[in-house]
Amino acid sequence: MADNGLWSNTDAQSEIIDAPLNCNIWLEGIAGSGKSSVGVARVLHLLGRGVPAESILIFVPQRALAQPYITALRRHTAHRGGQVSVQTIGSLSLQMVETFWFLIAGRAGFKHPNDLPNFLSLELVQYFMTRAIEPLVDERDYFNSVRIDRPRLYSQIVDNMNKAALVGFPISEIGTRLKSALASGVEEAHIFDDAQTCAIAFRKYCLERNMLDFSLQLEIFREHVWAEPSARRYLRGRYRHVIVDGVEEDNPASHGLLRDLLESCDSALIIYDRDAGFRRFLGADPDSARRLRDRCDLKKTFDETFVMGAEVKTLGAELAAQLDLSVPLKCDADPRPALITEAHRYHPEMVDWVARQVDMLVRERDVSPNDIVILAPFLSDALRFGLTDGLSQRGIPIRSHRPSRALRDEPAARTLLTLARLAHPHWRMAPTDFDIVFALMTAIKDLDLVRAKLLTEMLHRNGQLLPFAEVRSTAMQERVTFDLGERYDRLAAWINRYIDDNRVDAIDIFFRRLFGGLLARAGFGFHDDVDAGNTAQNLVDSARGFRWSLDFMSRYDEKIDLGLDYVKMVDRGVIANFYLRDWIADVEEGVLIAPAYTFLLNNRPVDYQFWLNIGSEGWSRRLYQPLTHPYVLSRGWSPGAVWTEDDEQHLSRETLGRLLLALTRRCRKAIYLGYSELSESGYEQRGLLLETIQSMLRRHARVEQHV
Repeated sequence: MADNGLWSNTDAQSEIIDAPLNCNIWLEGIAGSGKSSVGVARVLHLLGRGVPAESILIFVPQRALAQPYITALRRHTAHRGGQVSVQTIGSLSLQMVETFWFLIAGRAGFKHPNDLPNFLSLELVQYFMTRAIEPLVDERDYFNSVRIDRPRLYSQIVDNMNKAALVGFPISEIGTRLKSALASGVEEAHIFDDAQTCAIAFRKYCLERNMLDFSLQLEIFREHVWAEPSARRYLRGRYRHVIVDGVEEDNPASHGLLRDLLESCDSALIIYDRDAGFRRFLGADPDSARRLRDRCDLKKTFDETFVMGAEVKTLGAELAAQLDLSVPLKCDADPRPALITEAHRYHPEMVDWVARQVDMLVRERDVSPNDIVILAPFLSDALRFGLTDGLSQRGIPIRSHRPSRALRDEPAARTLLTLARLAHPHWRMAPTDFDIVFALMTAIKDLDLVRAKLLTEMLHRNGQLLPFAEVRSTAMQERVTFDLGERYDRLAAWINRYIDDNRVDAIDIFFRRLFGGLLARAGFGFHDDVDAGNTAQNLVDSARGFRWSLDFMSRYDEKIDLGLDYVKMVDRGVIANFYLRDWIADVEEGVLIAPAYTFLLNNRPVDYQFWLNIGSEGWSRRLYQPLTHPYVLSRGWSPGAVWTEDDEQHLSRETLGRLLLALTRRCRKAIYLGYSELSESGYEQRGLLLETIQSMLRRHARVEQHV
């Protein structure tokens, strides 16, 4: 193999890696066939041939998917000409809008074209949308029949606007498209009209304040920046060699940009995963991506896997076939040895079985925890707690990742927010006793629920934490223990000293001081807890971004108490930003516990997978989203067509088939099926995944009988 740090290249890989520097290459194939490895090696080959690093663009749909490239480039330091650029459509459009802002701001409709722009994160979009449209929603009684909380409702309006920008139609058409396909009555039509009105109101709010959410940023880039000849010359002149990985997970806006770059660049490598497209709910369009194939000189296909064993390969193919997907792979092994399961009546029994099986793999078979993942369609707090508790008791390291969650739902964030309320009594947002109990349990290591409740009942008075010495009963002190009482005292003293000193730190600085000065130290709950540390850093980053943006906005709106407004925003349940540190795999050893799609978007193989709650409909059914629809708002949807139950059923089968193919292609040895007759809520489960597995097993049993 070449000096690319990978395994030895096959002839097919070498042909692409060593292709001429004036060739556009289309590479497609299945997951695990070495496509991304070729992409990494091609970048290093370009650098080795003297191509200036600054002329190379690595383009991915999500920053986390570029991690193999970033890791390889850090090891390969001997190159000329600056740095290789790693971009997504979001980061590239932001840079270009910022660079050419004063050239296009006036004609783009901004009220203050001579002021700088303010680019909004997802959290800030939700915050400003609340300020912009909540008075309108309350005044006109919008969405009164929609039974979801306001943050989720507003996030769907944001999603509609993003889809419009990614697909390429104006936001004024959102309501019409949704109504024609989905409105079965007057009430649904009103809901889509309300969503349309809110989207336009938020767009006006942004234009008046030089704010750019993702949809406006992309629209300005596409309609104004990219239409500017000087901007085109700049981008085309800078990037002469383009590597695109995961193009099937990207959107039509990205594909349009890439189509233009392919006309002018010296070389390109476009990598396409044939059976993917998992980000359709975020605008991914594999059909649009595939049209780039016609712009390439050399077309190659990889169908051999470097990952799956024979049984796992056959398992994936047969499950997909049960769901009417055709898989052009030779699969002649018996798939049943790749499936390991045990039926349980109750959900906690299944969770305990999973913990015991993981323990067996780690202790008896010497499997690295990094080579085990535990997956479910949705990872509830109860399921996550049961798994982490069961594995922690057995001394097995764990990692978990649940994107698209509210910041307040993470225990570490919730604890920091509760302590912030205690430290700022002038906010008049004193936490409840329940919040105090939870915060003490999380903040103080080894403090259980009973003793946390006792401390709260005895020492939480009028929003203040009293010293442990105020517990007059020696028996009660001994019950809590003096060791835990001393740690409680350190926490209470830190908060009370902050109040007594009349400190008013910026909220992000407060979080950082509390985390670094106390909670991350030995004896406290965040010590040696990677997940808690990541969450705390995410909260600091989030609060800092909020402060910077609101300082910027003070020129257009009245000033506010930034700390108070930030805590209120998080308490409302805003969905957290994307934080790269949450996605980077293998930083710490541990069994990964995550939703299935989150694991897929990490794009890494493992030895063993656990699929939990296989009876759940969540494996195949879309989330209920009454204000949006990823397929109706896609480029492939025919205007005027009506979305039917048949469409929904077909989508469920196709979605599950692609999901099972993708999971098996990232599994080397075996899959453990977690099944319980009753769900977490106590209901019987008969979802499509369970039916598909049972149908496959029955078919093999019939074949054996005939033999």
